[in-house]
Amino acid sequence: MIEQLFPVEKSTVDLTASNFQANRQAWEPVLQEFDSYLKDVSSEGDEASTLRHQTRHQLLLLKVNRILEIGFENDLPLISLVQSAGVFLPQQFRVFHKGGQLFRDLAIRSQQGKPSCAIVFGSSTAGGAYHPALSDYTIFVENQAQVFLGGPPLVKMATSEVVTAEQLGGAKIHASTTGLADQIAMDEFDAIQKAREWVATLRTPEPSRLLPNTSDPVPPRYSIDDLLYLVNTDIRKPFDMREVLLRLVDDSRMAIFKPSYGTNMLTAWADILGFRAGIVANQTPVIHPHEALKAAQFIRLCNQDIILGASYGAGNYAMCGRSYCPRFLFTWPTGRCSVMGPDQLAGVVETIRTKSNGGSKLSPEQIKAQAAQLREDAYRDSTSYATSSMLIDDGIIDPRDTRDVLGMCLEIVGLSGQKSAESHRFLARI
Repeated sequence: MIEQLFPVEKSTVDLTASNFQANRQAWEPVLQEFDSYLKDVSSEGDEASTLRHQTRHQLLLLKVNRILEIGFENDLPLISLVQSAGVFLPQQFRVFHKGGQLFRDLAIRSQQGKPSCAIVFGSSTAGGAYHPALSDYTIFVENQAQVFLGGPPLVKMATSEVVTAEQLGGAKIHASTTGLADQIAMDEFDAIQKAREWVATLRTPEPSRLLPNTSDPVPPRYSIDDLLYLVNTDIRKPFDMREVLLRLVDDSRMAIFKPSYGTNMLTAWADILGFRAGIVANQTPVIHPHEALKAAQFIRLCNQDIILGASYGAGNYAMCGRSYCPRFLFTWPTGRCSVMGPDQLAGVVETIRTKSNGGSKLSPEQIKAQAAQLREDAYRDSTSYATSSMLIDDGIIDPRDTRDVLGMCLEIVGLSGQKSAESHRFLARI
């Protein structure tokens, strides 16, 4: 075991205090809502989810493209579970080019030696047929998988030939005649097992390329459940990021960078599940010049983000929001993201409309009603569930899973080696 280099930081709060106890109670409905959504999105194989994803619609394609982007950046093999009727025709002009990006990326993966595997579970037509054809390795489920550019009705229309789907593009025809199927599986579980066997044949990165564990993982000295006491569900209420980090980093040890300068921006080195990381955490909603300079000097390899509270406007950019392409970005259920807060947005619009209402087209009551509606819309659209559904982040996580998620991200990043700012040739403080 490598000797721990960082000093132990001690917690200075009393979680039995009434305000922390109230925080914990406020989290109950938030976590219940989160669990409810989690059950809905993980209801695999039910009729509703199957119907919803039989065709390629806009958001589904954006999600798939994001998965491919993560695989590219981190040199991960790609395994696709394929069953698709092609483009969702009512959205054809929105999805046509985005859908093509998927096939381009699959071709580039093969060119660059990044392996891909397609497991065909069911009928895959048109764009759904391109996916296994462009993958390095394919597994077809017997008596279920069917791959063809046009189905039996289209063949009959074009050639007058009557043919069944199995005869046209079933697993057996692709295994024996076209050669598209590399393996035939008895069922879905057998197909996944064969995919695991394929992964076992892949060459792993050279040991020297990996980001090594700097030490054995050591649990924090404070319970991860404390996060529900420390953080209020009302994002307008402040909380101490130092106390949060003590529940996330190994053995609650960290070396704080410039502790007396730019104190509203916490920067520190620490280990998370044995992986060394630099941490940047803002303590207040506003980032002042001292905090910005301090963070700019410190940042080298800080590319995993967690949105704990509100992330508005330029502050989202400054803390490496989606626009700045972090390697990973996750959100707590209480997180919010928008140009500005709902109250501020409604107030600004109400002021502008009041001053520009010289013609008396709207009464003050109507203007206030419009502002209230705008506030409600902004509040709804900035919630973590709304922003995550638009791929503003890579997923919503339970606060108590934050340490594990960060550890997994650091391990994934390590597979492709550390990427430092090699092009930066100036002093960070300038």
